[in-house]
Amino acid sequence: MKKSKIVILGGGYGGLITSRKLEKLLKENEAEVTLINKHEYHYIATQLHKTGAGTASDDKITLHIPDLLKTNKVQFKKGTVERVDFNNQQVCLEYGEKVDYDFLVLALGYEVDTFGIPGVEENAFQIRSFRSTKAIYNHVIHQFEAYQVDQDPSRLTFAVAGAGFTGVEMIGELVEAMPKLCSKYSVPVSDTRIINIEASGTVLPGFDQKAIDFTTNYVKKHGVELMTSTKIMECTPTSIKLDNGTNIPARTLIWSGGVRGNRLLEKLDLPVERSRVKVDNYLRVEGMTNVFCIGDAARFMKNDKDALPPTAQVAIQQAEVCGPNLIATLRGESLSTFSYHHKGTVASIGNTAAVGNVFGFKITGLFAALMKQVVEARYLFVLGGPALVVKQFAKIKKPHQQVSVSRNK
Repeated sequence: MKKSKIVILGGGYGGLITSRKLEKLLKENEAEVTLINKHEYHYIATQLHKTGAGTASDDKITLHIPDLLKTNKVQFKKGTVERVDFNNQQVCLEYGEKVDYDFLVLALGYEVDTFGIPGVEENAFQIRSFRSTKAIYNHVIHQFEAYQVDQDPSRLTFAVAGAGFTGVEMIGELVEAMPKLCSKYSVPVSDTRIINIEASGTVLPGFDQKAIDFTTNYVKKHGVELMTSTKIMECTPTSIKLDNGTNIPARTLIWSGGVRGNRLLEKLDLPVERSRVKVDNYLRVEGMTNVFCIGDAARFMKNDKDALPPTAQVAIQQAEVCGPNLIATLRGESLSTFSYHHKGTVASIGNTAAVGNVFGFKITGLFAALMKQVVEARYLFVLGGPALVVKQFAKIKKPHQQVSVSRNK
């Protein structure tokens, strides 16, 4: 009997957890499973801000995908998806390679949304992937090196657009990184400038007031210039123009203003709404019985008006249902409906502070930072068991000593 072919596109949270589920649930020789990703590594997206600031080693953030696949039930293929031929059930990769499927999982993740603001796409740095955040770090190092030559203040002005979850985490890492970088390049901390620009009236919109107040006080205490109710109108290689008429001389703008679904999805014959693919209660693409979509690429409605947000927590929970539903489809059994259970959110502000709400408890400070590590450890445990948890946490760099020095001359 011919084995069914399952193809999973994307090696992020959704794609990897689905693969691990299939490894556990599939019988021997029941199906051929192929996981396709454009890189051989999986990056922990909730830790990308650390790569951008250089506060964690690369191997702490990235995991080798073939090493995470524990059995021969799932094969890994490195490749970039060009298109999908749904009629002939083929995934078309670059250079003309085609991969046949009977069942397909779209887990292609997100892209950064710059909202068409002039110059942002060309000049701002994005917290999008391991490579994009590595580019941030390399750029920051270059600015310190160049500053030693020309003393241009714009080189040591580091602006982050957006004070939501990702923006605040990026700010926290920059606060931690600056003292060490200043020491290395013999630059006074007072010569550096960290700016957080947020269009809404507060940091962490959507968080409770306790978290907002703690974060606001924390970043200001560490010399961050917080600009709320402020919009970026334009970005050039050397400046940032704001809606209040201010022009900030800066060579570094890190964009965390929003995300959208992968643009490839809009090029396919799929029911796309607001850049994400509409799915049914079983996580199948609307109108299709053999194509599933999960994670940031999926538009799953939590009620009549609102879709679930594109978060790691949502992607992981969807993958934990998608895997069994693939098996059920394969075997002609009943599928399970997906129901999201929010377990809380924790935003780190460096290694020693965080804010969040976990199982209804509002937490701040060091305890919240420890809870953030617990959340990360749980994901590693799901991926690779206790051995992976121990291995990755052993790679944590000693936190940089924080120095509360004013950046205003």
